[in-house]
Amino acid sequence: MDSTTTAPPPLQELELDNLKALKVLGKGAMGTVFLVHDTTTNNFPFALKVVDKTCIHAKRDAERRARWEIQVLSTLSHPFLPTLLGSFESPQFLAWALPYCPGGDLNVLRYRQTDHAFSPTVIRFYVAEILCALHHLHSMGIAYRDLKPENVLIQNNGHITLTDFDLSRKLTLKPKPLLTSMPVPNPKLKEPRRKHRRNFSRWIPLPPLDGNRRKANSNALKKAKSARVSPVSRRKLSFSNGERSNSFVGTEEYVSPEVVRGDGHEFAVDWWSLGILIYEMLYGKTPFKGKNRKETFRNVLTKAPEFVGKRTALTDLIEKLLMKDPTRRLGYTRGAEEIKEHEFFRGVKWEHLTEVVRPPFIPSRDDGSAESMEKLSGGNSGMDIRDYFQNLKSVPASPSESPSAFPSSPRWQLKRNVSLTEF
Repeated sequence: MDSTTTAPPPLQELELDNLKALKVLGKGAMGTVFLVHDTTTNNFPFALKVVDKTCIHAKRDAERRARWEIQVLSTLSHPFLPTLLGSFESPQFLAWALPYCPGGDLNVLRYRQTDHAFSPTVIRFYVAEILCALHHLHSMGIAYRDLKPENVLIQNNGHITLTDFDLSRKLTLKPKPLLTSMPVPNPKLKEPRRKHRRNFSRWIPLPPLDGNRRKANSNALKKAKSARVSPVSRRKLSFSNGERSNSFVGTEEYVSPEVVRGDGHEFAVDWWSLGILIYEMLYGKTPFKGKNRKETFRNVLTKAPEFVGKRTALTDLIEKLLMKDPTRRLGYTRGAEEIKEHEFFRGVKWEHLTEVVRPPFIPSRDDGSAESMEKLSGGNSGMDIRDYFQNLKSVPASPSESPSAFPSSPRWQLKRNVSLTEF
């Protein structure tokens, strides 16, 4: 990759007393994520996830899941997965540091589009990188189980990285018999050849845009914040033909049929979630969302995804990923390699993904710089993290609000190397 976009060097030692919070990046059941800088070093600003172990409002298993996430992160080494920079633990806090992704997440990026949806070419680029990240996790025996746009972050170089591994699960890799019927590419779905590799617009072919789909997307409704389903055991025995998980986890609009049924699940749940993600990137909404959780789950079990306009390689991919029966789902038999062979990815040079220097969107060069960090902190050195949690306990506040000690700042801004119409 470009030398100017390399991740900050691993922290030699993480001391909470030396860390100052510039702003809150997010809050959740697992704790609070801060943008911080180390006052004793010249390290780049980084993200720090902090769990307050003494907080009475923390979920009972938050600490256990946090430790599992740290364990998973410590084993990862992939350009589209995060690197653990360091960790810290005291009687009150458990914290770990990750590279800061100034581009925000895929959901925020999608809403910045005119019709709240991506073009097929942009979808192909991001999904190809997500597919590589999932492939790496599965090769390690890890089922991700929490794929959604909010967990796909944009690095400073425009490439993606997955985040939040607390719902992931270690499973035993088991060989699967080959299915008799394999997906047959549609010969009518032709795409132009390419001559260059590293420029995004030439690295990946441009499929014909569907005018009807574009009109439908212009009326797309803003997606309500997804409710994360708590990991609750279904108390069912494991399958005899290989290790599966019986936990009920995920985000309800992304939960697979086998999870809803409590049948036990394995790596194919990630391919289902990938199908939901691609559908949302294309149409600006998920395919099975109902008026409430019960209706959503009923749709997941019984409803077929609806498509607009003529059938394309992209809709065919979504349909094959959203097979209700996991054993018939694309990717079940041979994993990511099986999905890479689909017609939608024809022409993708997988070995050169990290060499693409002009992804669809790149955060502004100012994002994450020392100058912008100084503006975020209002010219001061930031806030002490212990003081932040002490203020939360002494002054009740809305979960969506952050302490007033943090200055307000504009949303991160993205610049386009080339317009979408040029792809």
